[in-house]
Amino acid sequence: MMVCPLCTSRQTLPYHRDARRDYRQCQRCELVFVPPAQRLSREAEKAVYDRHDNAPGDVGYRRFLSRLFDPLHQRLAPGACGLDFGAGPGPTLSVMFEQAGHPMAIYDPFYAPAKLPLEHCYDFITASEVMEHLFEPGQELERLAGMLNPGGWLGLMTKRVTSKEAFARWHYVRDPTHVSFFSEATLVWLAQHLQLSLTLPANDVALLQKSATLVTETD
Repeated sequence: MMVCPLCTSRQTLPYHRDARRDYRQCQRCELVFVPPAQRLSREAEKAVYDRHDNAPGDVGYRRFLSRLFDPLHQRLAPGACGLDFGAGPGPTLSVMFEQAGHPMAIYDPFYAPAKLPLEHCYDFITASEVMEHLFEPGQELERLAGMLNPGGWLGLMTKRVTSKEAFARWHYVRDPTHVSFFSEATLVWLAQHLQLSLTLPANDVALLQKSATLVTETD
């Protein structure tokens, strides 16, 4: 049995197959994922990203990112500090938050690989069009949740699985770097697992908030 890369359940079943890849779905968290043997190599993956042409001065790209920026920014305290995780070759979301008065750090395994930003905690963390690329989403998302300050926000942007029929026609699966596909049910499971509250302000945006109250064990 193939292990789910999000929740580690072994209860996964075939979900879809196309000319290039197979897709399986976890019966616990409902993540749809590409089997490890069919993922790109690190070199081939980076070659795809190198073709991306996104930049802070691109008005259309900033408008696209505003789907995550706007609802998250509305919930932040002035001066809240953030991390843009998976910033890509042309970091832009971090620039938008900095222009709104929020100090930002960035991390990207290919383009900003220094690990120091991952050693700190933040008032908010963004991952825009990142989750679908993660080989091990469970490990990565648990790490990000652990880096949130009390009351902190994890802002995620990824398109969602809706049905098998729609999946078969979905342009999203044609990108060979997309290997993890989340549905609303998957996000609900994730929020419960990470003990975060979930808000869904748009059909491709999820905001998860850590409790502002620290829970301590007492005798």
